[in-house]
Amino acid sequence: MVMELTRDRSALLVVDMQNAFLSPEGSMVRRGFDTTPLQSAVEPCARLLSIARAAQVPVVHTRYVYRPDYKDVGVRVRELFPGVIETKGLAAGTWDVEIDERVAAAPGEIVIDKNRPSAFIGTPLETILRSMRIESLVICGVTTNICVESSARDASQFDYRTFVVSDATAEMEQSRYESALKTLAFLFARVMTVSDVEGSWSP
Repeated sequence: MVMELTRDRSALLVVDMQNAFLSPEGSMVRRGFDTTPLQSAVEPCARLLSIARAAQVPVVHTRYVYRPDYKDVGVRVRELFPGVIETKGLAAGTWDVEIDERVAAAPGEIVIDKNRPSAFIGTPLETILRSMRIESLVICGVTTNICVESSARDASQFDYRTFVVSDATAEMEQSRYESALKTLAFLFARVMTVSDVEGSWSP
């Protein structure tokens, strides 16, 4: 039996489409990363947003945000990825954490701040989805191998029908992009395209 997507009790989760990851002036570039490949997710995410809004499917956006004093980063960042702190990246209240204007949240759409890769860790996302009686979650955004994959794995383990939109996610390295989608498709999610979602959500 193939897991099917319908409009009924579905939501769109747009993961971390922020200046930090998408702008040439963002903190990822300041840390020396080439974020050019991430641009490929912008137009498809914008298209998904239009599709969801037209179909009256709820939209939830996430932002990766740390306290300005970085007391919430934990051992993973302090010992494995200290460049976040050194470049003052993803600090609350800064331009870096704001959502790229090309895929900005519309009035009434939910924006959830998180300080871990998964959108479910330490956030009210699960409570919000349950309150809206959501059963299926379509996920897009960046990056495929980190925050998208982490969120999709947790969504699946919380027993949501989980769909990851391959052409509306992006990773800085193609090998990690392919590995993430392969892993998710094996056990955690159905991998779809924007056109697939449009076909499922069109009135």
